[in-house]
Amino acid sequence: MISSLKCTPSSSSLTTSPFSTRKLLHLQKAQFSALPTIQNAQQDKGPSLFTSQKPLYLTSTDSFIKTRTTKNLTECQAYEADRSRPLEINIDLPNEQAAQKFKIGLYFATWWALNVVFNIYNKKVLNAFPYPWLTSTLSLAAGSLIMLVSWATRVAEAPKVNLDFWKALLPVAVAHTIGHVAATVSMSKVAVSFTHIIKSGEPAFSVLVSKFFLGEAFPLPVYLSLLPIIGGCALSAVTELNFNMIGFMGAMISNLAFVFRNIFSKKGMKGMSVSGMNYYACLSILSLLILTPFAIAVEGPKLWAAGWQTAVSQIGPNFVWWVVAQSVFYHLYNQVSYMSLDQISPLTFSIGNTMKRISVIVSSILIFHTPLRPINALGAAIAILGTFLYSQAKQ
Repeated sequence: MISSLKCTPSSSSLTTSPFSTRKLLHLQKAQFSALPTIQNAQQDKGPSLFTSQKPLYLTSTDSFIKTRTTKNLTECQAYEADRSRPLEINIDLPNEQAAQKFKIGLYFATWWALNVVFNIYNKKVLNAFPYPWLTSTLSLAAGSLIMLVSWATRVAEAPKVNLDFWKALLPVAVAHTIGHVAATVSMSKVAVSFTHIIKSGEPAFSVLVSKFFLGEAFPLPVYLSLLPIIGGCALSAVTELNFNMIGFMGAMISNLAFVFRNIFSKKGMKGMSVSGMNYYACLSILSLLILTPFAIAVEGPKLWAAGWQTAVSQIGPNFVWWVVAQSVFYHLYNQVSYMSLDQISPLTFSIGNTMKRISVIVSSILIFHTPLRPINALGAAIAILGTFLYSQAKQ
């Protein structure tokens, strides 16, 4: 290892010989990276190659390369940072989450309130005017008229639908019409609370129809949740003071029809983009066209005219308000429910539907002073609990 160099005037061969000069340069180049420092040459009276009085420090080439590499990387990162790119990350701010929760809560509160009001006025109309086919027709007619006026005045945007849409909607409308009329017939014969207790058994029909008609299989908890639903409905039916077979069968048919409505809606409406409000509006219009000739054939204008005169003579002008209220509120509560379904998951909607039935049952018992046995109330509670467990197990 060369630690120092000393040159004197007598060393003429070092400065005069080309071979020696090339050899010295070769040695210096070979040992350059291995020598972190070079000590001062010893001073002599003669001239020397190195005359520096301070030590000379040379940095290692590794650190030099590393520094250059780091610098290059840093420059590349700075270039990338300067380029503007939109962030593809959806970040829900606390204010947006609170606004969404408030919106869903408002939908639910409006849905339940409108449903309670509809059931109250619907029962008042049916007590004074026992013609459920005309009452059902007026409900669909009011909703259809509201939406047609909204589209004509551009309050709501009219849906862009074609013939395929109406063909897919036809079986849905048939099932909806049957379910609506059957529920109205049921409420004309029995108490509102009893109709809704029986209608809380709709999940049992959904599972049975999907199992035997569509071949779908469900987990064991789903089947187990049907036991309290069926048991609670049966207990309520047996202990109902004002039991009526037509009212009971009407609620059962309504359950079955609405199950097929949901199945047809899922299968036939895939790939068709229509908002919840416009979807229900189209459903009401098509159901009205289906129901009107059957309502005329079953009851007819003569019975309607006689029943109307009797109701007005007994109730007075308020009866007209009851008919208008039940028709308008029927459309509004269904429209809000379909709008809610656009904003929430099916599980949340199912839970909300269960809570809706509780509010209707309790409010109707309080308003109409419906006699209720403790065992009947227990059956209703068991059926509603089973509906809630079903909605949890279905997920």
